Amino acid sequence: MKLRSILLMLALAALVPAAAFASSHSEAPGTAKDRLADDTDLYAWVSPDAQDKVTIVANWVPLLEPATGPNFYAFDDDAHYYVNVDNVGDATAHIRYEFEFKTTRRTGDTFLYNTGVVNALNSPSLNVVQTYTITRWDNGTATVLAHDLQVAPAYVGPVSMPNYMALATAAVYTLSDGSKVFVGPRDDPFFVDLGATFDLLTIRKPPGNLGGGQDALAGFDVMTVALQIPKTRLTSDGLAPSAQTGVIGLYSTTERLAQRTLNGDGTISNSGSPVQVSRLGNPLVNEVVIPLKDKNRFNATLPSGDGAFVSYVTDPELAHLLTALYGIATPPAPRNDLVTVFLTGIPGLNKPANPNQVACEMLRLNMTVAPAAKPSRFGLLGGDTSGFPNGRRLFDDVVDIAERVVAGATPFTPTFNVAPNNQLGDGVDANDKPFLPYFPYVAPPQNPLDHKHHRESEGDDDRDDHRHDRKGGRGDAQQAANPAAQTNRTEFSAKALSVRNNDGISRMEFAVATTSHVTLKVYDVAGRSVRTLLDQDAAPGPFVAQWDGRDASGVRLSRGLYFVRLVAGSQVSQQKVTLQ
Repeated sequence: MKLRSILLMLALAALVPAAAFASSHSEAPGTAKDRLADDTDLYAWVSPDAQDKVTIVANWVPLLEPATGPNFYAFDDDAHYYVNVDNVGDATAHIRYEFEFKTTRRTGDTFLYNTGVVNALNSPSLNVVQTYTITRWDNGTATVLAHDLQVAPAYVGPVSMPNYMALATAAVYTLSDGSKVFVGPRDDPFFVDLGATFDLLTIRKPPGNLGGGQDALAGFDVMTVALQIPKTRLTSDGLAPSAQTGVIGLYSTTERLAQRTLNGDGTISNSGSPVQVSRLGNPLVNEVVIPLKDKNRFNATLPSGDGAFVSYVTDPELAHLLTALYGIATPPAPRNDLVTVFLTGIPGLNKPANPNQVACEMLRLNMTVAPAAKPSRFGLLGGDTSGFPNGRRLFDDVVDIAERVVAGATPFTPTFNVAPNNQLGDGVDANDKPFLPYFPYVAPPQNPLDHKHHRESEGDDDRDDHRHDRKGGRGDAQQAANPAAQTNRTEFSAKALSVRNNDGISRMEFAVATTSHVTLKVYDVAGRSVRTLLDQDAAPGPFVAQWDGRDASGVRLSRGLYFVRLVAGSQVSQQKVTLQ
């Protein structure tokens, strides 16, 4: 997602009105008013289960409340959505995947999205159907890859759609060139603590690497476009990627026609030439690097025009604010380390081989780097070259990474790769739903009848004693003197299941060791299942969940002892929970 560095945003919040950041995804004034065109996140990686292909996930339409009937969110029929690929290194999109949508309604004589139970994509009970045409552009030459593919429907609820997973799986299509495509609503995979940001610049447990954060995007959905493309379809020569051809740059965009007319009968007419209104490559850049006066301009600019914004990277205002507000020393300008990460790529990793490379803002991926056997959510900062900023995986903790990169905690500026710079974080380490171990990987959308938006903090101390000194944060000296406190709690080797209680909410951290089907259920003392919190296939990694003390029908259970049981393949872990 457009990367939110919590400390950086805190600094900005002190200088600009909070309304400028009213939506965590809408990083520019223009897209804040045009949510259906707003790119929220871009991901690209080589998956362990498909190492001859690249998976690209582009998300649009931020902060979708699952219970949004009767008009459930969808892509806009009046916009064109693109995934762009530069396989030369000249700041030009040599490959473009274009998505054009069409919505039909079987009848307008009902307010219902579906008029009965929907068990298949072609069910006559599905009243609102959205389809799309996907076109691939190669250096300006168009090839239509498919017509009238169906967007996975909105998840109306378990009564209307008792097997939503099957519906969504049916919306995965294989194209003639061996690529796969999926379009539809998904759980928002980004995780970040935004609530603390606006609570008088709070970091719940300074400097941020000790957990205790709340995932402000938990319980929300996004609209997803997922592609899995053979590597040979992405290289400039059509062959397997090599040291010369293996690096690609990616960014997503949205285009609208220039003129919009509001008609007297309530309809809207569009005309004119297409105009780019949204753009996203690396997380962070437009949100907290580009200043307010140029945010809309950046969204409308092609990468070849990024020279206009270089000064915001080489001498970022945000680094100065870190020092002024928090007493954190950062590298002096010019910040060539940030130019390397965001504008050129890292030599020997994801910098294109083109000697005439044009510096620009894109998410860069080296397709020759194999997936890590033991991945780190810190990507390259954690010694994992297959993670951000070499592409971006769903579980990469880009908030913590970005905070540390801006503070200079990288090999490029070793003097600043010390505490607290290399301990910064927001205390949110994992998504609220497990990712799938297969395409399209992004977790299914939230259940509109049973979802929560904010995870409870861990204990009363987080809630009542979380203020900090701007000059580095209370507790920095203690952490610097205690190496054990500098480790990050949640990683792939985490404890299988742990439970914390706070004000009637049980917060559960769990880790899936290997790809498996996972269930997370609550039982009473008689061994009866009272609530299923999770039941899906899951990829390895750490995740979080919560239980509000209610049973499956929403009734508050009586006080007493309960058990939470995690089953992940042959792995079983159980913990006690006491309802007060």
